[in-house]
Amino acid sequence: MSQQPLDTVFQDWHDNQALAEQMIPLIGSLYRHNNVVTTLYGRSLFNRSVIRILKDHRFVRKVEGTELSVQDTFPLVQAMTELNLGPAHVDVGKLGVAFKQRGGGDAKAFLREELSEIVDRRDANGNNGESKDVVLYGFGRIGRILARVLVEKAGGGNLLRLRAIVVRGRGDIAKDLEKRASLLRRDSVHGPFDGTISVDVEARTITANGNVIQVIYADSPADVDYTVYGISNAVVVDNTGIWRDEAGLGQHLQCKGVAKALLTAPGKGDIKNIVFGINDGDINDEDTILSAASCTTNAIVPVLKVLNDEYGIEHGHVETVHAYTNDQNLIDNYHKGDRRGRSAPLNMVLTETGAAKAVAKALPELGGKLTGNAIRVPTPNVSMAILNLTLEKETDAEALNDYLRRMSIDSAYQKQIDYVDSPEVVSSDFVGNRHAGIVDAKATIANGRHAVLYVWYDNEFGYSCQVVRILQHISNVHFLKLPRARG
Repeated sequence: MSQQPLDTVFQDWHDNQALAEQMIPLIGSLYRHNNVVTTLYGRSLFNRSVIRILKDHRFVRKVEGTELSVQDTFPLVQAMTELNLGPAHVDVGKLGVAFKQRGGGDAKAFLREELSEIVDRRDANGNNGESKDVVLYGFGRIGRILARVLVEKAGGGNLLRLRAIVVRGRGDIAKDLEKRASLLRRDSVHGPFDGTISVDVEARTITANGNVIQVIYADSPADVDYTVYGISNAVVVDNTGIWRDEAGLGQHLQCKGVAKALLTAPGKGDIKNIVFGINDGDINDEDTILSAASCTTNAIVPVLKVLNDEYGIEHGHVETVHAYTNDQNLIDNYHKGDRRGRSAPLNMVLTETGAAKAVAKALPELGGKLTGNAIRVPTPNVSMAILNLTLEKETDAEALNDYLRRMSIDSAYQKQIDYVDSPEVVSSDFVGNRHAGIVDAKATIANGRHAVLYVWYDNEFGYSCQVVRILQHISNVHFLKLPRARG
């Protein structure tokens, strides 16, 4: 078998690095000047390193079976900067594969056809939203990751502005601010903050990558008047989990400057539990209190949705293998919940989960068809849901995986469902994954009408990205997604 000379392989790598380096400012220009967000099979190219861009190109081979390099995509990105494009999310990876399949040619002519909806539309209003103030009420694990995502997405037509965080007073304000900033700057799971952070003690602000964030100290929502800080018509994202019903969350709506409240936990009563990508169409302009459901519900509902659409689900069981959370104890101590008082880093803890029942709030057609349990395990992040299902139609592992792979790359659910087909991946490989859930193809079992699926999910970061998608939706931030999905 013939093999490329080592010098040629090394030179190819350097040539690809050089092209990726040239691509970065073009991607930045499209983002800042055209509000065009470029992706590669759903993975953002904006603000990424050269190596990350090269790795994402290699990812295409795993999901499409087609080699794609920056040699293929660079001419397209370069041509995009010359077409006066209007706002959109453009998947350069899919365009690159289609361009290769056509045999290449005139990149501009190809893009004029594929991106006809936004060519020469730079000055067009690509979404009908107005800038929306966002307040994070609570600054724990989810609050700080939401802050990272919102700061990262600031600009580029996103329109969401993180204006403030609300925390309880801790005595020495200067010391407290420094500690809050430090927790945002350094994270044991997700690594260092990508940028710069500074503190203004007198103004009580934290500035992250130029975003000035007011720190408000309050013991309850009733203590806050947001208009004092120039905040109006804001969405308050409640990360505390203290209040989960309309009466409790309604306290936020009594504050001056607040228009809506979004809970980052399952809501109780008549509060709509939204899994973005599935039932966000249920959101009305009149809705002032919403829930983003739970991380597990977000992980499993998209997969269950596409399975039910294609095969039908008769009944099933969901077993969640979940990373431990701040709700548990480091060492054995009193806890009001069963078993959760035992040391989280030393034990697997069998506990209850409402995720299976919560599925029906997003997918009513699955009401009463699922049961569920959870095992908390000694890892700090990334969890797994095991879906043990009886289907209405017969299938096998190969057909099932192929269907889920297609759903992950070319359907309306590509932001929610990711797909991996590797015998070597483990939980830490999915830290920072922005999808709601990731199907592990190598673990899929299917025989007749019985199927077992393993779905990984970053219960912190992936979930936070789903929350931000809801924020965008209720703020009327909508982008065209091109090329159009075929599924």
